[in-house]
Amino acid sequence: MTKIAPAILAVAILCFGANAFAQGGAANVAIINIQAAIAQSTDGQNAAQQLQTRFGPTRQELQQQQAEIRELQTQLQNQQSTLSDEARTRLLRSIDDRTKQFNRNNEDATAEFQQAEQDAINEIGRKMMGVIDEYARENGLAMILDVSSPQTPVLYADTAIDITTTVIEIYNRTTAAPAASAPPAPTDAPAAVAPPAQPASTP
Repeated sequence: MTKIAPAILAVAILCFGANAFAQGGAANVAIINIQAAIAQSTDGQNAAQQLQTRFGPTRQELQQQQAEIRELQTQLQNQQSTLSDEARTRLLRSIDDRTKQFNRNNEDATAEFQQAEQDAINEIGRKMMGVIDEYARENGLAMILDVSSPQTPVLYADTAIDITTTVIEIYNRTTAAPAASAPPAPTDAPAAVAPPAQPASTP
């Protein structure tokens, strides 16, 4: 599951019991890669698989449309010296019409995919926040930093305080839906439908 920044997790620093700092003494701090936690959870992998299944045919259709445009462009290039003005005009118009339609279809499909992807991330993120909150309280953590965000000011952190794997295990055990029968998707976050390269401009 493009890399993506979950909207529900916009706050990069999660604080629990901030008074621990004011009261003196070293506060217990942990780190988590929330994007990896969402993507590698059972729900995250199921969501990635479902998105690829749902939008796979659309992506193939877009690739086919692009291939047809390129074929027409190649035809135009190869027959420049032999085409009549009328034939050349018709071919240029066909390329232009197909390109405009392709761009519209591509934009619509990409927007639809991104919305579906974000909805899935938000739902998983909402449930995972509950797991993180409970884990922090049970283990007396005063602060959890999300190191998946480049804006989080963490220059160094001991791997011993990384709770990503632990949170994933707890989430899968207590919250996640049963795994889908289809083979799991890669552990990366679901990749958005990659817009095929825009066809080259017509001569």
